[in-house]
Amino acid sequence: MDDGRYPQLIAFDLDYTLWEFWIDTHVEPPLKQDALTGVVYDSANDPARVEFYKDVPEILRGLKSKPEVTVAAASRTTAMKLAREALRLIRIPLSSVGKDTTNVPGTNRAESLPAIDFFDHLEIYPGSKIAHFKQLHKITGIPYSEMLFFDDESRNKEVESQLGVTFVWVVDGVDWDCFRKGLREWRKRRAADDGASS
Repeated sequence: MDDGRYPQLIAFDLDYTLWEFWIDTHVEPPLKQDALTGVVYDSANDPARVEFYKDVPEILRGLKSKPEVTVAAASRTTAMKLAREALRLIRIPLSSVGKDTTNVPGTNRAESLPAIDFFDHLEIYPGSKIAHFKQLHKITGIPYSEMLFFDDESRNKEVESQLGVTFVWVVDGVDWDCFRKGLREWRKRRAADDGASS
C-alpha cells in the first residue's frame, strides 16, 4: 500500500472479482474446512477449493491497516448465506511472510483471521448495485465520490454514471495491478473534481 490518499470506502464484488467462481452455481454446499490444512472445500463429488485470488489476502490486509478506509462487499448473488459462510471460513494470515494463500493450517489459526473480519459492511443480496451503494451511503454517510468499486461485470459501471462511484472493471480477478489501477483512476477523478470546484 502506498502513502497516497485513499477513498473513504472501497467495495468489492465477490464472484470472479475476489474469488474465481459464481458461488450460487459453481459451489456445492455445505462447505467443509480441512482441520489439518485449513483449506475450504465445497461438497461436490470432485470438491473445489473455495479461496480468494492470490493477491486478495494481501490487499485486504493492507486495507485493514488503514483505519480511514471502510471496506465493503457488494454482491448480487442469490446464495447470500453461502457467500457469508465462505467469508467466515476462509482465513487470511495476519502476516504475508511466506504465505500467499487464503487458507492457513489449523495450527496457525491464532495467526490468521476469518476473511469476513476484513470487511466493515456486507451488501450481499440480489438486486442492482445501485441499491447496494445507496444502502452503503445511507449506512456510512460517505459521499459517492469517496467510493471505489471493483467488479467483473461491466454493466455495473452504472454506479459511476448514476451515482458518481469510481468503477473499475475487473477482467481476471483483483490483483495488485488492478487494485493500483483503481486507486490511480479514483485519484485522477478526485483531482479533476477538486480542480473544478476551486
